[in-house]
Amino acid sequence: MSVEAKDLQDEHQKYVEDLGDFTRTHSCGELNAAHLGLEVRLAGWVQFRRDHGGLIFVDLRDRAGLTQAVFSPEAAEQAHRSAAILRAEYVIAVRGLVRARPEGMANPNLPSGEIEVLVQDWKLLNTSKTPPFPIEDRLDPGENLRLQYRYLDLRRPRMAANLILRHRITQSVRRYLDDAGFLEVETPFLTRSTPEGARDFLVPSRVNRGEFYALPQSPQIFKQLLMVSGVERYFQIARCFRDEDLRADRQPEFTQIDIEMSFVDEEKVMRLAEGMVAKILKDVRGLDLSLPLPRLSYVQAMADYGVDKPDTRFALFLKDVTDIVKDSSFRLFASAPLVKALRVPGGESLSRKEIDEFTEFVKIYGAQGLAWVKLRSAGAGLEDEWQSPIAKFLSAEEKSALAQKLELQSGDLAFFQAGDKAMVNAALGNLRVKLGEHLGLIDKEALNLLWVTDFPLFEYDEEHKRYAACHHPFTSPAPGAALDQPETARARAYDMVLNGTELGGGSIRNHRAGRQREMFKALGFSAEEAEDQFGFLMQALEMGAPPHGGIAFGLDRLVMLLAGADSIRDVIAFPKTQKATCLLTGAPAEVEGAQLRELGLRLREQEKPGPQ
Repeated sequence: MSVEAKDLQDEHQKYVEDLGDFTRTHSCGELNAAHLGLEVRLAGWVQFRRDHGGLIFVDLRDRAGLTQAVFSPEAAEQAHRSAAILRAEYVIAVRGLVRARPEGMANPNLPSGEIEVLVQDWKLLNTSKTPPFPIEDRLDPGENLRLQYRYLDLRRPRMAANLILRHRITQSVRRYLDDAGFLEVETPFLTRSTPEGARDFLVPSRVNRGEFYALPQSPQIFKQLLMVSGVERYFQIARCFRDEDLRADRQPEFTQIDIEMSFVDEEKVMRLAEGMVAKILKDVRGLDLSLPLPRLSYVQAMADYGVDKPDTRFALFLKDVTDIVKDSSFRLFASAPLVKALRVPGGESLSRKEIDEFTEFVKIYGAQGLAWVKLRSAGAGLEDEWQSPIAKFLSAEEKSALAQKLELQSGDLAFFQAGDKAMVNAALGNLRVKLGEHLGLIDKEALNLLWVTDFPLFEYDEEHKRYAACHHPFTSPAPGAALDQPETARARAYDMVLNGTELGGGSIRNHRAGRQREMFKALGFSAEEAEDQFGFLMQALEMGAPPHGGIAFGLDRLVMLLAGADSIRDVIAFPKTQKATCLLTGAPAEVEGAQLRELGLRLREQEKPGPQ
C-alpha cells in the first residue's frame, strides 16, 4: 500500500467501530427507478472497483444484490479522493443520491441496473486481505478451497441464494403444518444406541463412566412415543446423525422434515405430505402441482424401471424377456433366472466405444458384461439386419418375438442383462438413467413427482445372510402379511420420489406391542435382546398407543433438487467432506489426554507400520 493510500486509510479508521449516521436505509438489491432522487444509505462489500479517471465506480454487494456506487470529484471531492483505497471485499457504508444511469449504460441483468448511487460521503467499516478466490459465480475455485474458506464461499450469490431457498422451504413447511394442527416438538440428541440400520455416533458419558449415549439416526422412536403421549400431530426440522460412508447426497449429519400423526392410515399421511410439497413448490417456485400425485407399486416400479425410485421424465422401459430366450442357444440367456432388455430408440448411432463404456458402467452393479443388439435397415423390401455379437445365437423365432415385445424398429438398439433379479434390475435400471442423461432425453426443468407404494417388509442382507427390515423394524406389515414368509411379506410403506431421487419415505407403524414383538422375532431378535434394546418402547405400546404413522423428508435433498445443485454440500451452510472432515475448523481433531481421562477412556497406541 502506498504512503498516500495508507494516509487515506488511517483517515477512515476512526469510522470502523461505529456506523453512526450511516445506518443503512435500503439493501443493495432493492433500489430501482422508483427511488430516483432519494437520498439513501447502503452498506456492504466491495465487489469490484473501477477507476475511470475522473470517476470511480464501485459495485457494492450485500445479501440482496448489487448496486453501483459512483464517486465523483464534482459531487464530493473528499469522498472521491479517499475511495482510492478501496479493494475487493472491503466493507463500507455510503450515503448518496439515487440517479439514473447514463443513456445506454443500464444493466438489464440487475434489478438495480437502471440506477446508480452518486456518493456524497462514505465510511470504511473494515478492510480485507486478498481473498483466496474471487467472490463470484463465474469461476469454480474447487470444493476443498471453498470448504476451507466457507464463510467466503457463502458470500457468492449462488451459495447465498441456496441458503435463502433453504430458509424459505423450512418456513413454508412450518406454516403448512401449523395450519394443519401440528406441534413442533424437539427430541433428544443424546439417547441410547439401538440397531436401526446404520452405525451410530457414540458419545461417552463423564458422569456415568463406561457408558455411552448415541446421537440419533432419526427421531423415529421418540416421535412414536409422542403419539403415545397424545400429541397426535408432531413435526420437527430434525437433525440426524449416521456414521456411514459418504457420497454426494449423504452427510454424517443431515436434516429431516419429520412428521408423525395419530389415528391415520396411509391415505391420510400421503395426502398431507403431497399437500405440503405442493405448498413448498408454490411458495418457492410459483408452481401449481397437480394432485393427487401418480402412484406406482414397488413391483411395477422394479419391473418397468429396475429401481424403486424411478425417474419418469423420459420414456425408456425395461422388459422381461426371460420366457422368449429361455431355450436360446445363447447359454447365458438360457441359464439365467431373469433376462431383461432395454430398448433405446435410435440407438443405432451409439458407437462401439460408447457401448464399451456402458458395459464398464454396469459392472459397478455386479454385471459381468452387457449384451446388445442393433437393428439396421437393410433397404427397401429387405429384412432388417440384427447386428450383434449374440445375433448368431438367436433363432428367427426368438428375434421376431423380441422385436415384438420390445417394439423394435429400424435404427433401434437394445441392451440385455441376464442373471439374478437384484443384479439385473440394478444394472439396467441405472443404465437407463445414464442413457437418459447421455442422449439428452431428460427435461432438466421438469419436476416429476410420484408415490411408490406396497414395498416389501423385508429385504435380504447378503453380507449377513439374513432378512432385515426394508424400511425400519417399526413398520407395520400389510394386512394378511405372513411374517414367517419374509420373501413375500409386504409393508404399509410409501416413498415420494422426485426425478429419480427419494424425497421422503414413511409408513404406518406397529401400534400394538404384540405385533411389534412378532416383527422383532422375524428379524432375528431374541425376546431378551428385544427387551434390552426396546423395552421402553414396548412398555409404551402397552399403555394405550393409538394407531399412527408418518413420513420423513430429506430437507437437504429437497433443497438440492429445487436449487439445481449437484451435491447436498452446496445447500448446507457448513458441510463435511466425503471423508467426514470439516476443512474450515479441522474437525475431527485429537483431544487432550485430560479430557479422555475424565471420561475414563484411553486410546490404543497406533501400530507402527513394519518394514516394506
